Amino acid sequence: MNYTPVVDRSLVALLRADLSAARFTVDGVADRLGPVASAALHREQPLPALLATESSATSVDDACGVLVRLFTLGRPVRASALGAALPSLGVEGAVRLGLVRLEGGRAGFAADRWAPPERDVVATCDLRPYGDDAHDWWVASDLSELVVGGPLRPDHVLGIGGASTTLASWTVRRPVGRALDLGTGCGVQALHLTGHVGAIVATDISERALAYAGFNLALAASEGVGAVPDVQLLSGDLLDPVAGQEFSLVVSNPPFVITPRDEGVPLYEYRDGGRAGDTLVRSLVRQVGSVLEPGGVAQFLGNWEVPAGRTWRDVWGDWLDEQARDGVALDAWVIQRESQDPAEYAELWARDGGAQPGSESHSLMYAAWLRDFASRGVEHVGFGVVTLQRPAADRGTWRSLDEAHGPVAAPMGPAVDAGLRARTWLAEHSDEDVLDVAWSCAPDVTEERHGVPGAEDPSVILVRQGGGLGRVVRAGTLLAAYLGVADGELTAGVALDAIATVLGLDAADVRAEVLPQVRDLAADGLLV
Repeated sequence: MNYTPVVDRSLVALLRADLSAARFTVDGVADRLGPVASAALHREQPLPALLATESSATSVDDACGVLVRLFTLGRPVRASALGAALPSLGVEGAVRLGLVRLEGGRAGFAADRWAPPERDVVATCDLRPYGDDAHDWWVASDLSELVVGGPLRPDHVLGIGGASTTLASWTVRRPVGRALDLGTGCGVQALHLTGHVGAIVATDISERALAYAGFNLALAASEGVGAVPDVQLLSGDLLDPVAGQEFSLVVSNPPFVITPRDEGVPLYEYRDGGRAGDTLVRSLVRQVGSVLEPGGVAQFLGNWEVPAGRTWRDVWGDWLDEQARDGVALDAWVIQRESQDPAEYAELWARDGGAQPGSESHSLMYAAWLRDFASRGVEHVGFGVVTLQRPAADRGTWRSLDEAHGPVAAPMGPAVDAGLRARTWLAEHSDEDVLDVAWSCAPDVTEERHGVPGAEDPSVILVRQGGGLGRVVRAGTLLAAYLGVADGELTAGVALDAIATVLGLDAADVRAEVLPQVRDLAADGLLV
């Protein structure tokens, strides 16, 4: 059956109270399962958690275990156990909300004759705790692949995944008036927006996704009147539902997966935007400026194809040139996090949705992906985080196309915010302005010196950033000398002139070599 949760605000408030009392929270579940089962579950290995909650199926004294077993692991529990775990809502209320059904029976029932306590109850959706430093939320979505045990339905509504948590971590959290969550899915990004945005619009092409998002937002709002702002949910493709509107912030985890238009490949709404190749991401780049107010920022994830003989920076240069020519010119900061060859990409997404490696369906999909990429001469597929900004002032735009394949700060939002501000300041100020600043090395910057045994001087000097993008810069003699005195006392110009005098070099030559490096380090926060 085509289950989706029902928003009944009085019942939703009871559900929230019961979930909190059961300690069905991120920390509570970790405590209940223990480190081994929790870590395994994060790797999508349910067996340790199943063993840890084996007795919960019939227990009336293990509320958190009952809820984990039912909603996270998708296993039946006794009606008496669920009734004890949700004492305010009750099993009847959970059925009315569309969260569970009676084993072997209908979702509904006659209230005066139902549910002997020995009846089993099964979940109709996945419901699990989620949160950040300030909030405990719960996110409902369709039952996961672990529970379904086979291919997912085409209109599957995905829950919390790596892409959604990545975008949430990288999003700038400035307080703003209006924000758009484009392709909201089950509403994860909208939940995060409620903490720093006055008015929110969330869109999706999937009506089922909007139903889940509405339920999850209602569950968050049930904390109390005014706890979260109202969120307007709109149905439609890309920016069509909000044409003519402007926002301070746009976030999107769009269906960016490059999917062959082949009968043997299922088209899941949550990952396929109905367009060939990387057209969807390219379209979003071209169009998103139309809904950004001056100073507004758009952040989204994406894949991009890199044809043979070209680099990913070449591809993005073309996209941004096209965007500037056809739309509102935007600042662009693109960070490529991964690069895969066509076979690696095909292996990843042919597995997604339930096709087992080695099966006939998996092999057919694998081949379809390879043929699709070959038809366009694709050599690599990039994945990364895109941040676009509409300039608030009348000036030229800046571009920063970077790679960061290793660990980064968590959350990354503060570093992205600082990087946007730094790059904007650098774009609006001359070289002389930069030289007039008394820069300091950021507190998380360290220096490493490497040399052969017995050598008087190091052969390699590395400057390492502890947070942010975790950049490592190889410093020459002049840059190392400048960083050694960059403590906020001397302006860069005065310090570089002094270094030139000590080393007997021409001051103009020293400035010409080091100034671009100062700009580069200031952009990523190594100099502040």
